[in-house]
Amino acid sequence: MKKFLMKNRKSLKLQLFSVLWLVSISANAQTGTKEVTILYTNDFHSAFDPIPAYWLKGSPELGGAAQLTTMINQIRAREKNSFLFDAGDMFTGMLSNVSQGEILMEMMMSMKYDAMGIGNHEFDYGSKNFIKQMNRVPFPVLGANIFYKGTHIAYSRPYTILEKNGLRLGVIGIIGLDAFSVLWQEGSADLEFRDPIPIAKKMVEELKPQVDLIVVLAHQGKTGPQQTDAEARPEVQRDFDEDIRFCREVPGIDLYVGGHAHRGIEVPYKEPTNGALIVQTYGYGTRLGYIKLQVKDGKVISSKGELLKVWTAKYQPDPGVLSKINAYKKKSAPEIGQPLGVLLTRLVRDYQRESSLGCFIADIIREAGKADIGFENAGGIRADIPAGTVTNGNVLDAVPFFNTLSVLQMNGKQIKEVLEQGFSLERGMMQVSGLTAWYDMSQPIGQRLVKLNIGKEPAVDEKMYTVATNSFVADGGDLYATFHDLKKTNSEKPFSSFVMDYIRNKKQITAPVMGRLVPVKK
Repeated sequence: MKKFLMKNRKSLKLQLFSVLWLVSISANAQTGTKEVTILYTNDFHSAFDPIPAYWLKGSPELGGAAQLTTMINQIRAREKNSFLFDAGDMFTGMLSNVSQGEILMEMMMSMKYDAMGIGNHEFDYGSKNFIKQMNRVPFPVLGANIFYKGTHIAYSRPYTILEKNGLRLGVIGIIGLDAFSVLWQEGSADLEFRDPIPIAKKMVEELKPQVDLIVVLAHQGKTGPQQTDAEARPEVQRDFDEDIRFCREVPGIDLYVGGHAHRGIEVPYKEPTNGALIVQTYGYGTRLGYIKLQVKDGKVISSKGELLKVWTAKYQPDPGVLSKINAYKKKSAPEIGQPLGVLLTRLVRDYQRESSLGCFIADIIREAGKADIGFENAGGIRADIPAGTVTNGNVLDAVPFFNTLSVLQMNGKQIKEVLEQGFSLERGMMQVSGLTAWYDMSQPIGQRLVKLNIGKEPAVDEKMYTVATNSFVADGGDLYATFHDLKKTNSEKPFSSFVMDYIRNKKQITAPVMGRLVPVKK
């Protein structure tokens, strides 16, 4: 009996010590005024090299992972209480493809990220591959609402607590249902994404008494415009209504770092109900998100934030990051460094209207499929192709996904449905070959197609046409549901190889003829 009492007395002492320790943590977290700097990125998409800002006078270069690292380190040197976060979509692009995303995780490790939220493109090579990549890095990779299908088993860490110089942050990662709808479904068939709001509510309630600040790394909202000049094109910018709704529904969030929409928020937006500060960059590493917060008694009492342009010429490349990227490039040279031909003019993409690169790829699709019509979704084009010598790596940057070529039969009515979906701009405007469509954006969604010619003849609703596209679209991806149940024939080789073969055979490429998607007013 005496032994039993002694044993339980020790147990009670340990329990009491644990309670006092937690109370102490809570008290320490809530006293005094503290300053913290949060640096953030989102939707980096393998933008390792600087990007020519052709929308600015003189086309100066922006970004570059090694230059961005130098910029971050300079800020860290003068602002000791700083953290670096990412809100997802590091993956895609040629080096990402050949390394299955490994190079991105290596780069983030060298850049000393403190935490990362999971984006849909982290699943480009399947859920099992991303587990391997998560385990590669020392920082927490967060996705609170991702579970193995039909279970309560979490796929990844839901949150983390970070502490620096006596300041404690609770950091939660979530991913939205729109992001789930555009990821590689087959490669992630073992997972399900659940409504993040009730899950985040519970975690905020749990973490709030233990930390000074709650940060959410969120990859949700509408799919972003896939173009590097989005900052110069206000009309293509997505709203961030879903982010606002989330912060309204989940009280207690201090800072919400968004992703997926590529919505550059130049000055942090304060959600009016609960006061959460919402931030996001344009993506591609051309801007570094910066916000400095004054925190007292668990509340943000002042803030100052902006998006800092990463002027490439201003920063010496960080030697560690640069050498790591160069090592992967050298290792992958046989796969990404093969010259294919010469491009006489830069081919650019555009999410909300006809583009030179969209027309170019749609032409290749139509020719490869021996079809009447070629379709390429705007969201499937991920990088411009610069003028000069084109390598297979340039092609993998532009069309990085493991899609194949699909050929199917569609009637005129179905083709009109596809075009109307594109004109909704919900997932960007469908890029086309073999047809001319006149459209009026002032009309309601679903009624914007004014006139359609297939070839030189007016489209006939009942007539059957041969259509070629990529397998993602042919399976109903990007909301093109018309394709979903149609019988299709898929190629064995990847879709990108058709683009490579075309350039290799032509040797010299000129800009395609435009004027296929024609805006009009009724």
